[in-house]
Amino acid sequence: MSEPTAARATKTVEDTRITLAQVMMPKDANFQGTIHGGVIMKLIDEAAGVSAYRFCRRRVVTAHIDQIDFHHPVQIGTLVTIKASVNFAGRTSMEIGVRVESEDLTTGETAHTNSAYLVFVALGADGRPAPVPELVAETDEERRRWREAEARRERRPKAGS
Repeated sequence: MSEPTAARATKTVEDTRITLAQVMMPKDANFQGTIHGGVIMKLIDEAAGVSAYRFCRRRVVTAHIDQIDFHHPVQIGTLVTIKASVNFAGRTSMEIGVRVESEDLTTGETAHTNSAYLVFVALGADGRPAPVPELVAETDEERRRWREAEARRERRPKAGS
């Protein structure tokens, strides 16, 4: 008789939500005072990585980044807020949705500057893909995001192809 398998841990989307905020400084900008796209992309990857790590509580690596569109430029002195949470979880990978907003601290005006979807893979101590918890989508919005993430997953190139 085989031993029973351990039940897969569960986490809610709320368990994975994080918000990072940072004021953009001259070191982050080009000579025209606009923040480098690479700085924003790094913040997106960091926020997604923290959300993924919070979800599975193990080392994670970025496996895929979907298209990132820049809707509005970000200027020096602007507060950038990055919100991330897990949208979907497979066996060893997860999709994290990230939204970036900028705020002019003088006027209070905000703008949605970027959205991105990133796929992370959890790694075990041996450096190989490791299981992640089951994600529980509790709200209609979370279930919608799960369905959309599944559709994106089907469209993504398969590893090794």
